Amino acid sequence: METVLLYILGILIILVGLAISIGLHEVGHLVPAKKFGVKVGQYMIGFGPTILSWRRGETQYGIKALPLGGYISMAGMYPPARPGARGRTATTGLFEAVVQEDNKAAVHVDTVEEEERAFYRLPVYKRVIIMLGGPIMNLLLAILFFGIVLCGFGIPVTTPTIGSVSECLVPIGVERTQCEPSDPDAPGHEAGLVPGDRIVAIDGAAITEVADATPIIRDSAEKALTVTIERDGAEQDLTVTPALTERFVYDDRGRTVTDAAGDPVTENVGFLGIGWATEVRQQPVTAVLPMVGDTIGRLVTTIAHLPERVVDLAVSTFGPGERDPDGLIGVVGVGRIAGEITSLNSIPVADRAASLIQLVGGLNVALFVFNLIPLPPLDGGHVVVALIDGVRRGFAKLFRRPAPTPIDAAKIIPVTLVVATLLGGLTVLLLIADIIKPISIL
Repeated sequence: METVLLYILGILIILVGLAISIGLHEVGHLVPAKKFGVKVGQYMIGFGPTILSWRRGETQYGIKALPLGGYISMAGMYPPARPGARGRTATTGLFEAVVQEDNKAAVHVDTVEEEERAFYRLPVYKRVIIMLGGPIMNLLLAILFFGIVLCGFGIPVTTPTIGSVSECLVPIGVERTQCEPSDPDAPGHEAGLVPGDRIVAIDGAAITEVADATPIIRDSAEKALTVTIERDGAEQDLTVTPALTERFVYDDRGRTVTDAAGDPVTENVGFLGIGWATEVRQQPVTAVLPMVGDTIGRLVTTIAHLPERVVDLAVSTFGPGERDPDGLIGVVGVGRIAGEITSLNSIPVADRAASLIQLVGGLNVALFVFNLIPLPPLDGGHVVVALIDGVRRGFAKLFRRPAPTPIDAAKIIPVTLVVATLLGGLTVLLLIADIIKPISIL
């Protein structure tokens, strides 16, 4: 019963974290919009029926039934559709924009005062600031959450301390944990290495990180090495000869590299048969931005290869293969992982808390990248439209021509409807995949 409650708690933590992140994203739009004088009619968290709302000044604030989205509505977010007409009020939310596209008559600015405070009338740089405010808020939240994990809790890192020693060398591709009489002794075990030994030098070369030792061992097959270890506070030298063995090749993310035929790639390297111990180590502040940048880079790469990722997801979901643990995952899958994390009684509470915080940080990176896609009504679309407007105005001023009318970003919304439909299909596929073949950390 306790495990079930902890599982549910993990899901709730992720949902609350997502709702707060979305809410602060919209605050990133709201604050500069009000600062620049734009009339903001609504600030809403979620979509669907409104379950709670209140008014403060000219803005209605509220919470809707499904807390997986949010928006603010700004007077004159789109310019007049024809000369002599008024601007059109719209929202920053994708779902709301889709609905409004089918109800154009309800989105016109009502009063002259609202028209004077219309979003489209602002200078280009102010429009860009307003629309980038949301994604930047998510970026700052991601930096905050990753900073808490890295600098506060710390992350597991491999150390030059030996964590395990194999008694024998098991042939590559053989899945068994027991040694057989025909298996040769592992060099590390044969030389007398034991768990807890810390390697401080190899052939006189100082070893402070695992990265210092690995290339020496791999490149020294069948060559005797003098390994200096620290055991029980005292140093001693052991002679170890790495065996020449065939091993799988792994990429920088720990995945097996495959060739064009899909077969694992192998190489012949020196091997001791030891495993490195890990310890949780707090990182310097300088490690935060690189980690956030690496997460952004991986997500951008995923989006760039989205069609093939979707195909792989569909094949693994409805076929016999397993899902890629580094592949696409939906909100249900993230919630499931959060539940598994909180219900893992085998790891300390601090480690579980750090993992949940890192998950929320990852969600903020996703919100940051997704909203920068250059398609209205996404934030990136409005930024691109504003920049193009600025270039057009600049050329008009340079050649002493009348200022051009603002670009009507609403005309691009039909394209976004197609994209929204495709994203809806992907959401359904992810939901099915997360239910039929969930990604699990257990």
